[in-house]
Amino acid sequence: MPTYDLLIRGGTLVGPNGPPQCADLAVVEGRIVAIGPDLAGDGVETIDAATLHIFPALIDAHVHFNEPGRADWEGIASGSAAIAAGGGSLYFDMPLNARPPTTTVAAFDQKRAAAESASHVDFALWGGLVPGNIDEMEGLAARGAIGFKAFMSNSGIDDFQAADDLTLYEGMARAASLGRIVAVHAENEAITGSLGRRAIAQGHTGARDYLASRPIMAEIEALGRAILIAGETGCRLHIVHVSTGCGVAMVAEARARGLDVSCETCPHYLVLEEGDLERLGAVAKCAPPLRPRAEQEALWDQIATGALPMVASDHSPSPAELKTGDDYFRIWGGISGCQSTLQLLLTEGHTRRQLPLAAIARIVADFPAARFGLSPRKGRLAIGSDADIALVDLPATTVLAAAALRYRHQHSPYVGRTLQGRIARTIVRGQTVWRDGRIVSDPLGRLVTPSAR
Repeated sequence: MPTYDLLIRGGTLVGPNGPPQCADLAVVEGRIVAIGPDLAGDGVETIDAATLHIFPALIDAHVHFNEPGRADWEGIASGSAAIAAGGGSLYFDMPLNARPPTTTVAAFDQKRAAAESASHVDFALWGGLVPGNIDEMEGLAARGAIGFKAFMSNSGIDDFQAADDLTLYEGMARAASLGRIVAVHAENEAITGSLGRRAIAQGHTGARDYLASRPIMAEIEALGRAILIAGETGCRLHIVHVSTGCGVAMVAEARARGLDVSCETCPHYLVLEEGDLERLGAVAKCAPPLRPRAEQEALWDQIATGALPMVASDHSPSPAELKTGDDYFRIWGGISGCQSTLQLLLTEGHTRRQLPLAAIARIVADFPAARFGLSPRKGRLAIGSDADIALVDLPATTVLAAAALRYRHQHSPYVGRTLQGRIARTIVRGQTVWRDGRIVSDPLGRLVTPSAR
């Protein structure tokens, strides 16, 4: 009779294809080694999961944890604890908001060291694509950067400059030669910057003025330009935080033409709409901004059809003093939300819209792992994969309280919402990190790098 390091009995396994199935799951040395009903053997640790759903742990490919240099905004320890509390086992940290930004090999090494000492879950690191750093890209790729992030508009951070079209063209060509993906924030700076400056000059600085300064057309124009450059260079392209149905449709059309392009949206575009910026205030400001309800419903429709395959939090925190005031052009434009992604999808997707649990597993784990070259080790409940697991009490509901947030600054537009699916336990490579409302292990995060292509 085998003895496993961990044996999970009688849970309802959620995979990316087909309905959930009742089964046992066994782990040895951090990997899944057996799945099936009534597995023979014992575990050094055994979990009775008869009332729980077993999900592949969430992979959040878009967070800003700001360390080193701005850990007073959010640090790796607090940010990774929030990921674990939300059922996540892996995050991809963006290159900006840290000081220095991750645009050089030296900066990558600094951030990796900070994460290895403090992260409660595994991590990958984005490199930056900015004017003047193209010669750093080869070294960043060799270090294991998951890809390169570029802004097509003002990033809001002085030391991370927007990429002009030549930088994008040359940077995408270099990324293609290195086998790395490029992610872009797609908004037209000429439009958004000019409209913003005009509104400020006229003294129009309220919520509706900010919304009007970042029209849908600015996102669509930049998205089309990024797709054009990616097609010319043969670069794999990922569009972050798409906020509109027409943006997703453009990506799908490009993919149908044979281009290697994908996109994500964020929970805030799925559960909040533009009127919530006025209702909730500064805590709901983001860029691109919240959109009309019709766009929200279009995004849900595209998730249901598979045209929109991925959701990431774009967790972009700041101290409370940067999220207050009446001038919406000065308020920090970021949402704190990485702890709530899975529960929001269960609440608004599965419970409200009957989105299959398999679709949620694809959105938060299977597709991100495959798209960024981490399969088959990450993203699935499969023999040979890392035992990255979220145990979820699906019928349970909780009202999100600020005190329950693991962020350094406990503010989020989701505070006060009733959320479906209590995260009972989060397991990273076979080790329990989060259980019954608290972190229960020392930091164990490791750098995750993409497979060679």
